[in-house]
Amino acid sequence: MKRRLLQWFLTLLTILHRLVSLNSATAFCDFSFIDGNKLYNYTLTSPTRKFPHGVLSEDGFYKVAVNETILWFQLCDGMIFNHDAPRCVDCWDCGGPMRCGMGCNALVADSIGGYPVCTTIGRGSKVDVNILDKKNPHIGVIVKMSSSGTKINCSLSVSVLCNSDEAQGPLSMERLGTCDYATEIKHPSGCAVILNVHGKGWGWFGTLITTVFCLFGAYLLVGIIYRYFALGIHGIDVIPNLDFWASLPRRTQSCFASSVRKFKGPSQGYRSSYSPVNF
Repeated sequence: MKRRLLQWFLTLLTILHRLVSLNSATAFCDFSFIDGNKLYNYTLTSPTRKFPHGVLSEDGFYKVAVNETILWFQLCDGMIFNHDAPRCVDCWDCGGPMRCGMGCNALVADSIGGYPVCTTIGRGSKVDVNILDKKNPHIGVIVKMSSSGTKINCSLSVSVLCNSDEAQGPLSMERLGTCDYATEIKHPSGCAVILNVHGKGWGWFGTLITTVFCLFGAYLLVGIIYRYFALGIHGIDVIPNLDFWASLPRRTQSCFASSVRKFKGPSQGYRSSYSPVNF
């Protein structure tokens, strides 16, 4: 019985760890912006009725071509190619020749001497999300990804414009520098969820209370596990220091009553042993 409960507890911890890891993989595509009493919250990977993968392309990648330059990218995740995969002369830093494009977030190909030569311009978790225009947060956000190489640093900036009706992929591309590119898409995920914020919260006091409750919960959990598995205690007695917690309300009431008596002083009907007595 003990072994089965221990296995169940370890399984639960494993599931929680995997859920946290999964959420952290796309957490860098969440962005919040406070303007006055309004909180603008952008969650680019949150599913919607029409777009179950959020801003992620259902094809596994976005693609735009201008003249002899081709750009592939995926927002908030790595690219996946089930069709129309890049064919580059050099693709070792983005999946290699057999899996070209599937080892990075963004890849650009330039035609040099008639051959497509690819350069990785977005990699891993090097993603930064920011507001497009702080004076008009309704427009959308900009997602910037980058890749640092031994010879050159590259980047791609994708403007995700708010369009609540439909999604539209990239139609054009702009080269901003030696290895810096920019493009834009229209998507409902670029529209913020707006919440009204009243006041500034509890501040440091709220943080203190939260910390105290978390420490208290950890103390109870560790104590219960130790007493159950190590000491073999069952039932309500598995709670550590049960006698103290059971007597806590009575002690609190007693301390409160004593404080009230000290504050009010002797009552009118109270007579000191040294008070004069009239016969």
